[in-house]
Amino acid sequence: MKFRRQRREEVGVNLTPLIDVVFLLLIFFMVSTTFTRETQLSIDLPEASGEPRESLGEQVEIMIDEAGTYRVNGQRLVDSRPRTLQAAIYKVSAGDTTLPMIITADAQSSHESVVRAMDAAGQMGFVHLSITTRQPASDGNG
Repeated sequence: MKFRRQRREEVGVNLTPLIDVVFLLLIFFMVSTTFTRETQLSIDLPEASGEPRESLGEQVEIMIDEAGTYRVNGQRLVDSRPRTLQAAIYKVSAGDTTLPMIITADAQSSHESVVRAMDAAGQMGFVHLSITTRQPASDGNG
């Protein structure tokens, strides 16, 4: 008796599903990745060695203490919200945005407090803004 041998099919791996999965993973990672650009900023701050400015008659002075508490022309504010600061500035200036504004901040006060005061003044339209500094300490080498 003669049996007919069956034809053997070639054994192989179908790569199409594998390529599809890899392609989907690639698309997923491209969509979900956030790209950040890291930069470093080098700042060289100048010293304030100018002549002291004479006090003008009318001016708005914002003082910021170490804790971030504001005083507008000596009057302490109830809180540190920008709206409260703007209301106090408006009350002192009577809406006159041409008055010079001076910001005096403690050296230990946060940068955020100073920027908040500058932002409140800018939103109200004040353009004559100055920040008080002190003369650098002389070390006797001059």
